[in-house]
Amino acid sequence: MPNRESVNKGETHMRIGIGIDTGGTCTDAVAYDYETGRVMAKGKVLTTRENLAVGIGKALDALPPEMIRSASIISLSTTLATNACVENKGCRAKLLLFGMGEEPFRRANEKDKYGIQSDSVLCIDTHGSYDGLIADEPDWDLLLKEHGGWLAEADALAAAEMFSMNNGAVCEKRAKELMEDRFRLPFVKASELSSDINVLKRGATALLNARLLPIVREFIDAALEDLASRSCAAPVMIVRSDGSLMSGELSLARPVETILSGPAASVLAGRSFTEREDYLIIDMGGTTTDVSAVRGGKPAMAESGIQIGGWRTQVKGVFVDTFALGGDSAIRLTEGGLRLSPRRVMPICAASQRWPEIKAELKRLLENKNIKPHLDSEFLYLVKEPAEPKRYGDDEMALVAALRKAPCLISSIREITGIDTYHFSSERLEAEGIVMRCGLAPTDFMHIKGDYTDYDRDASELAAKVLLRRLGRDTTKGELASLAEEVYEIVEGHLYENLLRILLMQQYPDKFSQGLDPQSEFLVREAWAKRDSEKGPMFRYVFSTKAALVGIGAPTHVFLPPVAKALGTECILPEHAEVANALGALKADIDAVFRVEISRHVTASGETYYIVHTPSGSRRFGDLEEALSTAKNASEEAALQEARARGALGRLSVSTKTEKLSVGSGGGKRIDLGYTAVSEVTVRFGADQ
Repeated sequence: MPNRESVNKGETHMRIGIGIDTGGTCTDAVAYDYETGRVMAKGKVLTTRENLAVGIGKALDALPPEMIRSASIISLSTTLATNACVENKGCRAKLLLFGMGEEPFRRANEKDKYGIQSDSVLCIDTHGSYDGLIADEPDWDLLLKEHGGWLAEADALAAAEMFSMNNGAVCEKRAKELMEDRFRLPFVKASELSSDINVLKRGATALLNARLLPIVREFIDAALEDLASRSCAAPVMIVRSDGSLMSGELSLARPVETILSGPAASVLAGRSFTEREDYLIIDMGGTTTDVSAVRGGKPAMAESGIQIGGWRTQVKGVFVDTFALGGDSAIRLTEGGLRLSPRRVMPICAASQRWPEIKAELKRLLENKNIKPHLDSEFLYLVKEPAEPKRYGDDEMALVAALRKAPCLISSIREITGIDTYHFSSERLEAEGIVMRCGLAPTDFMHIKGDYTDYDRDASELAAKVLLRRLGRDTTKGELASLAEEVYEIVEGHLYENLLRILLMQQYPDKFSQGLDPQSEFLVREAWAKRDSEKGPMFRYVFSTKAALVGIGAPTHVFLPPVAKALGTECILPEHAEVANALGALKADIDAVFRVEISRHVTASGETYYIVHTPSGSRRFGDLEEALSTAKNASEEAALQEARARGALGRLSVSTKTEKLSVGSGGGKRIDLGYTAVSEVTVRFGADQ
């Protein structure tokens, strides 16, 4: 049964919004009254990754049916795309890169700088002009003849074109027509996602968008199916990375814009949790911890585009620093001792509740008096069947067949399946979300300590005893408690180090733009290790901040207070914090902004002319007023079109301003570069409707 809680009963004349957040671990739902600003009901259940509809349905079961039926809006946030980036999951996508040869690409993308793997890109060296007045297309028949087989191997395709922000993306549009007709695959145009000058960032954004298509589609389809079954006809909206909304339909084409959707929603919710001007919002989930910064009452923004999981994108959004730390982070034994792994596992306590045979297998392990340190005590389980079995090897399919019966201890795979585990890897199946691991995680040690007890505590203790045996230690209650304290120390230390890194990057962006150097890391770790030491060396390591720490993730009530104490600041654990993302999803609005550039040029004879770079291509004008008028009309039309695409209805108003572009030339003089027409359409939901 879902965790159901109703609050503030008895209200009448309510304008209800339903907020849903699907994270990597839990799915939350809230019913919110826009008139009173109150949460009327809320629910939290485990996310069912193998079928998201099940978890969404259970979360909605926690809300009164009449509230769902009468809702005026359904707003969703999700960390699924975020987690997919961190865990490197997604479908097989390939990128066509127009206007750049292979050698320039290799130099620019050295060591996969932008997240684009070289085997996923086809460079096509076209020769259009920067101003967009000259466009160049390849020999399409030859391209398809030479590379058709390689393209057909993908699940989705993407294209990015040099100078597409000026030439109307001629190659991208033609490629989409040809490829969709030829291969019947989803096709993503980078120009629909970004107009930035950096073609590799645009390419990375488009390629990542293609990889995420099935992940977000599964989420949206699951939500729509369940809501329809409950006779809910309210519009369904999704929180974008910048904290604004778009329609569920548009999110199917632009899933990359849902990266950090959950964290963006948490920023929206976090504003109402404290009156402080400076604070960090810490959202610790199952897979990741997401930290947002608010300075002077305003959220910090990722102006240069979101960077996550090795990807450098042009997706604009609130500043969110995401690192791999959550209640489901794997606790592993290495040569250096216990460590946190960035890999997410299903905690043993949750897995045992679902598959009781896991507990029996752990008991069998403990009966072995000679448990070796290298013995792997994690399990694999089947999340879903491969969509196209032909693409997988015999060993991979043999593992899938074995896991259909029950989860399998990794160290027993060879015995059960006959697979040579020395030469076999399950990484591809795990990366594509077909199989997943169960293992010890901080959530298990929260059960052992009694800080969280929703699942099978006995199973957690059994797995922890196996770990103690691998460490060569006794399995007494005292050792078990000591091990739990060690894991808490590791988690809190990791959280402390990352929060300090973020604070230093915010305070000194020039010095710490790439994170902490080894010397700074050493000082931060020493500060944590010596935080309670009365006696110590001549030099004391003390860091503090005036920024409050606002914890909204479920595990933050356990791990955040000691970190706040070490930093000498306030720890705020607000009411409804456990469903903050679902609540924040209801505080977002549609905000569509579009820019059209006007570049200024001078001929050899000294004549000035202007080029207006509209979405349909570039046009040259000799008269500035005519150029400005064309730019304004184009930006207004594009902003209105974008607002409609995001789900705005009714009569819309657009505001437009013109910005002059110039650059200093020394001696106090400035050079006129041109102008930008900026149009904005804002639609507010909630009490202002």
